[in-house]
Amino acid sequence: MKVIIVFGTRPEAIKLAPIIKEFEKHPDEIQLKVCVTAQHRQMLDSVLKIFDIKPDYDLNIMRDKQTLFDITNNVLTKIKEIYFKEQPDIVFVQGDTTTTFASALAAYYLQIKVAHIEAGLRTYNKYAPFPEEINRRMVSAIADLHFAPTEQSKLNLLKENVNERDIFVTGNTVIDALFMILEKIKGKHISIEGIESSELENKRLILVTGHRRESFGEGFENICNALKELAESFDDIIIIYPVHLNPNVRGPVNRILGNVRNVKLIEPIGYQSFVYLMEKAYVIITDSGGIQEEAPSLSKPVLVMREITERPEAVEAGTVKVVGTQKESIVNSTRQLLLDANEYKKMSSTINPYGDGKSAQRTYKILIERFGKM
Repeated sequence: MKVIIVFGTRPEAIKLAPIIKEFEKHPDEIQLKVCVTAQHRQMLDSVLKIFDIKPDYDLNIMRDKQTLFDITNNVLTKIKEIYFKEQPDIVFVQGDTTTTFASALAAYYLQIKVAHIEAGLRTYNKYAPFPEEINRRMVSAIADLHFAPTEQSKLNLLKENVNERDIFVTGNTVIDALFMILEKIKGKHISIEGIESSELENKRLILVTGHRRESFGEGFENICNALKELAESFDDIIIIYPVHLNPNVRGPVNRILGNVRNVKLIEPIGYQSFVYLMEKAYVIITDSGGIQEEAPSLSKPVLVMREITERPEAVEAGTVKVVGTQKESIVNSTRQLLLDANEYKKMSSTINPYGDGKSAQRTYKILIERFGKM
C-alpha cells in the first residue's frame, strides 16, 4: 500500500511524527512517502530535525507576506505533480491548516482516498478559529477515513452524517509526540537562548504563546496589556513568551512588553525546548490548540486566550479555562491561579482526555485492517 503523508506547519509535523515513525516500522505493508509544503519553513524544519524525519518531497512554498490565497494556490498546484508521479493509494493529512485543506482537495480531484488525522473538531463558528474551522469542515467532507481524537469529535462527525464505519476514535497523536520528547529530555537541562537558568530560580514560570489571526489588532493589545499588569503585580513570577514570527504579533508584543523587567521575550524555540518549558511552567497562557491537549499530561493549568475552543474536553475536565482576549478576564483568571491554592490544585489534578500515547499504533492497525490488501 502506497501512502503519502503531507504537512506544512510545526503543529502538523509534531502530530504526524508518531504516525510516520509507526508506519516506518512496517515497510513490508506500507510504502511511505513524506511530502512537506513548508507553509512555515523555520518552525517546521526544527521539528523534522528533532524527530529525524527526512521528507521525500519539499514544496518549499513559504514566501514573505504570503496570504491564504497564495498558500492554497501554491499547495494545490504543486502537490498535484507529486500525486501524479507517485499514484498513492491514500493520502494522510492532519488537522486544519491551509496545507491540510489544499492537499485533501487535490487528492479528491484525482479520486485518491484521504485519511484525516484529528478529525471532527468543531466550534461551529466559521470565523473562530479562522480559517481553521472551515478548513477542517471541508476536509471532513472529502475524507474517507476519519481518525477522531475523542468521542465528542466522533459525535460531531456523526451529526454531519459521516458514516460511523469510517470514524475511528484513536486519541490524539500529540500525546504520543509529547511522550517521545519527554523520554528524550528526561533528566537533562535544556539550554534556551535568551534565558539564564538563574532567572528561573525561586520564580513561578508563566509560559505564554499567542498567534491567532482573529486576535490581531485589539485582541493582541489586550493580551499584552494583561501580561504587563500581571508582571508588574507579582514579583515572584517570570513570564516567558516565545514570540511568533508574524509581524501582527511581534509589533504589539515588543512595543508593550519589550521593557518589562520580568517578561522574557524570546525567539520561537524548537519543540523539545518548548516541552522543557512546559514541564517547568506553573501556568500556561495560550491560544494554541495543541497545548490545550498536551498540558493535562503535565498537570499544568491552561488559560485559553480565545472566545471559543474546538477542544471542549479539557474544559469539561477542568484543566483548561477559556478566558478570551479581554484584559480583565486574563488578569483575573491568572491572579486566581497564583493566589488560590485550591483552584490551582483543581486545575492541575485531572486526567488527560486526549489519549494515552498509543494513537499512532491504533491508526496503523486500523489502516491495515481496512486497506491492507490494496
